[in-house]
Amino acid sequence: MKPIEQRLRFRQNLDAVTTSGMCDNYLQTNIIILPEEYAEEFRLFCERNPKSCPLVDVLEKGEYRPAVADADIRTDLPKYRIYKNGILEKEVLDIKDEWRDDFVTFLIGCSFTFEKALTEAGITLLHQEQNRVVPMFKTSIACEKAGQFEGNMVVSMRPLKKEEIPMATSITEEFATSHGGPVHVGNPEEIGIKDVFSPDYGESVEFDLEERVPVFWACGVTPQNVGLQAKPSIMIAHAPGHMFITDQLEK
Repeated sequence: MKPIEQRLRFRQNLDAVTTSGMCDNYLQTNIIILPEEYAEEFRLFCERNPKSCPLVDVLEKGEYRPAVADADIRTDLPKYRIYKNGILEKEVLDIKDEWRDDFVTFLIGCSFTFEKALTEAGITLLHQEQNRVVPMFKTSIACEKAGQFEGNMVVSMRPLKKEEIPMATSITEEFATSHGGPVHVGNPEEIGIKDVFSPDYGESVEFDLEERVPVFWACGVTPQNVGLQAKPSIMIAHAPGHMFITDQLEK
């Protein structure tokens, strides 16, 4: 399905599923929407932490039609989360009722974009095989602070066979706007993750630690985690694993 066709299904509330594996080779992004008063500090946070927050586009205040797609940011994602004062208020299928003229939208690269290249190289992605949202974890890796925005990196995890890791690293390093190569391989406790089978976001995948090694990539849920600590009056984001699919080819 072409991106515009898939987005139309989201707009019509016909699908509300993870976008992993959808619209191969097209850039997918996380979104963060904030009132204008928070926008400059958040932009600076992204610029200081490009591994976690690779900026793809920033929309003008009140604008909801991005340059990278013939789309409406308010309706064309499968699922959104609305946070108020650092607390998750609700999950919704569109945000038209919440939209304000002072909102600034940030599009941030997503690791789903490089998954097609991994599968084409013969690497099995268990979250796709098991039809689950990729597991994501809070870590002890500190981000560089910008104003009121500070906190630790969130990572996505894909368990790989040991012999697949060099190829996966080489492939993903080419996707600079989609988090690039892994930030950690192996022992999850070294980056503050106690249980690799109990993710903070997404869903757990089943695998044998004797056969596969946990590989971790920076994740665009990081700004949601950071935003919860900054406690803006309102912040709107994608539901983890439910991205914005653009019309832009990654490579």
